[in-house]
Amino acid sequence: MTTDGEGRAGGDVGGGGAAAGDGAVTGDGGTFLPPSIEAAWGLRERPSKGPKPGLTLDRIVDAAVALASTEGLGAVSMGRVAKELGASTMSLYRYVSAKSELYVLMLEAATGAPPELFPAGTAWREALEAWAWALREVYHRNLWMLRVPVSGPPATPNLVAWWEKALVALEGTGLDPGSKISVTLLVSGYVRNDALVMADLASVIASAEGDPGEVLARYGRTLRRLADPERYPEVARMLDSGVMDVADEPEVEFRFGLARVLDGVAVLVEGRAS
Repeated sequence: MTTDGEGRAGGDVGGGGAAAGDGAVTGDGGTFLPPSIEAAWGLRERPSKGPKPGLTLDRIVDAAVALASTEGLGAVSMGRVAKELGASTMSLYRYVSAKSELYVLMLEAATGAPPELFPAGTAWREALEAWAWALREVYHRNLWMLRVPVSGPPATPNLVAWWEKALVALEGTGLDPGSKISVTLLVSGYVRNDALVMADLASVIASAEGDPGEVLARYGRTLRRLADPERYPEVARMLDSGVMDVADEPEVEFRFGLARVLDGVAVLVEGRAS
């Protein structure tokens, strides 16, 4: 196992565990189970004793999540987490083999199990829309998750449970399993990208020291000065329309984009039904 605390990062709801090479062991049937996946599923034996009384895997993960929530993912390191717990860095390696493994467990803990989103028999579009909004809420509660690179499909209990919910939403569409997975990845990718863009814009607005409407209006005025109408006629018409003078609520943009994504899925579903 690597013990430098700088292994590959895990994924998130749209694509979850660490890669199989991270301290993987061969299980039944030749499958590979990284230590992080074993721990998440309760298959990995925890140390019964540690150099510091009270140190547990759950405490380590909770401390890392709290650190990421307050200071960002970049603040999370094995050394910093150990300091937060009043423990030595080496003592953490009895529970977590590398930072990549810690990332996987952080995502699992912060994501949580999916709520009851829709009753049985709900139309696929309504069900998938509810799933997307719930996933958006997870990201907005834990913006640091967006900075964890995706390295594979969901592989821990909570992330697999979210995946299951999306596949259940697509029951009755007539789509084959491969298409259902592709639709799930399409929708989760849209949700993730929207949350990432909104988080980045919020950071820019915060640093600009102004309300969103004023920052956007300032951008419009700057663009008018820089963009020659003869060279950029469509941009000029857009600016003249005043659309850049008012900031839409993030929910409005998300709802519009999600509807267009689901419109495309509807074409696929209708095509399979015909």
